[in-house]
Amino acid sequence: MSAGGVAPTRIDGNRRGRRVAAIDIGTNSVLLLVAEARDGDVAALEERAEITRLGKDVDADGNLSSDAIARTVEVLREYAARAEAWGATEIAAVATSAARDAGNGADFLARAEGALGTRPDIVSGLREAHLTYAGATMGLETRRARHAVFDVGGGSTEIIVDHGQGLEATSLDIGAVRLTERFIRDDDPPTEAALRELDAYVATALGNPDVPDIRSLELVGVAGTVTTLAAIAAGLAPYRPGALHGTRLKTEAVRGIVSDLAQKSVEARKSVPGLAPGRADVIVAGGRIVHALCAHAGAAALTVSERGVRWGLAQERLQSAAGG
Repeated sequence: MSAGGVAPTRIDGNRRGRRVAAIDIGTNSVLLLVAEARDGDVAALEERAEITRLGKDVDADGNLSSDAIARTVEVLREYAARAEAWGATEIAAVATSAARDAGNGADFLARAEGALGTRPDIVSGLREAHLTYAGATMGLETRRARHAVFDVGGGSTEIIVDHGQGLEATSLDIGAVRLTERFIRDDDPPTEAALRELDAYVATALGNPDVPDIRSLELVGVAGTVTTLAAIAAGLAPYRPGALHGTRLKTEAVRGIVSDLAQKSVEARKSVPGLAPGRADVIVAGGRIVHALCAHAGAAALTVSERGVRWGLAQERLQSAAGG
């Protein structure tokens, strides 16, 4: 991998010191960014990520489990304390695929509100895609005029294309947790037959006519699956926030890493440098989605972004304050 250019992230106005906490409640992990407006920029004060697996079994059962809710609410309580410690004047939280799909999503939101003091928004796939794009492209100098951002999450994958005059976005129900549970839950390591079924399912999803055309575009990949693959490729252990932002990850490297991981048991994967143990069971499914996207685009490499929904949300709230 080679380093990519990093450009400043700007917000209108020049307020200094206003602080917000932005929280992304995903299917697999819960992400926190405490940021401030600093001379017109969005500056990170603290970033945290905890794997709570909120969406465990929601694809099959249709509801969030009580254990998953409890794990997630406990993390949200910790994040609220961190926001208070930093003097954040606002906590903005969004919940994505798992909460969207769950029949008891409202129950989760009520408990989350009790922990945070504010009620998270369950965002649509389109809203999630736009926040992803805004966050993922912060601090990146893309190499082409047109590019595509993709976010492989636990329950869904967002694809956003910049046409120069506007964004085209879609959200697909293919995610690392969802496809692990659907295709390779009981296979450790996964069988070739299960992986072929998974690949065929992803190919069908990407072949949907509603999916933006990403062929020949520069790819920007965001979220835990992409950063994990990049960390493995770089031998980055322990993980250091910001170390991979703007780096390049070759498609061939993705293929090799995912192929190697697919031959290991979940327990064996936990010792792979750069792979967080909490992602060991879902990294193969997530990695195959990443490789499928790269192959679908005909891309030799992708640009890694360590930012995403929480950064887009923080920018939005700081921008609103500067304009107000």
